[in-house]
Amino acid sequence: MYGALSTLNTTTEVSLSKTPNPQLLPGRRSINDTHCSACVFTVCVCSRCVCVHCSVCVHCSGVTEVLCEACDLLGWKKPTKIQIEAIPVALEGRDVIGLAETGSGKTGAFAIPILQCLLASAQRLHSLILTPTRELAFQIAEQFDALGSSIGVKTAVVVGGIDMMSQALVLAKKPHVVIATPGRLIDHLENTKGFNLRALKYLVMDEADRILNMDFESEVDKILKVIPRDRRTFLFSATMTKKVQKLQRAALQDPVKCTVSSKYATVDKLQQYYIFIPSKYKDCYLVSILNELAGNSFMVFCGTCNNAQRVALLLRNLGITAIPLHGQMSQNKRLGALNKFKSKSRSVLLATDVASRGLDIPHVDCVINFDIPTHSKDYIHRVGRTARAGRSGKSITFVTQYDVELFQRIEALIGKKLPAFPTQEEEVMMLLERVSEAQRFARIEMKESSEKRKRPKADEEAADDGEQSSGVRKMIKGGSFRGRAKRGR
Repeated sequence: MYGALSTLNTTTEVSLSKTPNPQLLPGRRSINDTHCSACVFTVCVCSRCVCVHCSVCVHCSGVTEVLCEACDLLGWKKPTKIQIEAIPVALEGRDVIGLAETGSGKTGAFAIPILQCLLASAQRLHSLILTPTRELAFQIAEQFDALGSSIGVKTAVVVGGIDMMSQALVLAKKPHVVIATPGRLIDHLENTKGFNLRALKYLVMDEADRILNMDFESEVDKILKVIPRDRRTFLFSATMTKKVQKLQRAALQDPVKCTVSSKYATVDKLQQYYIFIPSKYKDCYLVSILNELAGNSFMVFCGTCNNAQRVALLLRNLGITAIPLHGQMSQNKRLGALNKFKSKSRSVLLATDVASRGLDIPHVDCVINFDIPTHSKDYIHRVGRTARAGRSGKSITFVTQYDVELFQRIEALIGKKLPAFPTQEEEVMMLLERVSEAQRFARIEMKESSEKRKRPKADEEAADDGEQSSGVRKMIKGGSFRGRAKRGR
């Protein structure tokens, strides 16, 4: 599998062999000048596959076998495009700029080279991964833990919303890899006795464009001043902005640029649709689609924390298993919501843009843009939550009479006209009475929740995701929502 990667070098040109048959000669143990006649890549050296490009071998040099086996256990059957481009360069000790659409396997592209370096020299406080959000930090830590479990890699997550003292105790044990948001890392560098990164070997900035867009520039500058200059630096981003270019010049030395997508691209296996609807009927159309596509998992993006909470309560009142994820929830509740959605105990995740970047949630079948994003680039990252790592997926964007200009900007950005998602207005309007009643209950529960926030913290913790609200127990009259029968397609 991943072992074949090191034989590919994006900066080296290779010529086609005159050998007409790309089949390997058994017993070969070194790479000479044999090349596959079907492509420009060097033939695999172990007789277990035909070509490292046409097929992929786990035993050919490069990534060590223990990491290849870890990839197999995670279900990573073959490397993604960004991994094919970036891993060989990283293994050579070069700085890397990786530009790829969301969901392309960027985490593996920097995690595998770091873990391979740790295998050779298990130094403490070896690598630092900077991320823009807390949720992405925990996700990256999970992948490092999974890939490095057999070699004893220790990680620490350093993000806001969690007690600094408990984080300081973890840092005192000197983990191999620190995954952090910039602000909280600066807090520890300035206030945690004995913690420093003076021996750091690797710096990774994941979702670099968003790190900079969230006004972390000053924090990043401070971090760059207290880590060694003779480190390896990986910068991964979905887009190359002017701020990212400036950071590249300041932080990277003679980097290799690995680009596997157009400037603003969505993956080929993503089916994208829109629905043009009156604003006042958005709730009805959402319930209709969730019922029609029942059995799938959904991420529904809302423009505000308040709307995400409201829609989650509305859906629960109709018997649909929904849970919100937004910035006004405590860190524990945010992680709890993610875990419930990942474990499929909740089929619908109502999210703000806090969840639109970087998070790799397996098997998101459909993304619904309930509120159209005000920034066109955010559309790319939202719909990137589905159709990840080669899987197929679907996105549906609600366009109201107030959103036409924003929608046209999105179509211009991605360079394609989206088809309309087929719906039957008469059938949707049949849901209006029950949805209206659910809306009324949701408003009452939102008011109750607002009053609870004025009470002691324990009450707030219990209610900030709405799980304890009366809407979970008090369904709309007639029982849990069943909706109309699914019509055939």
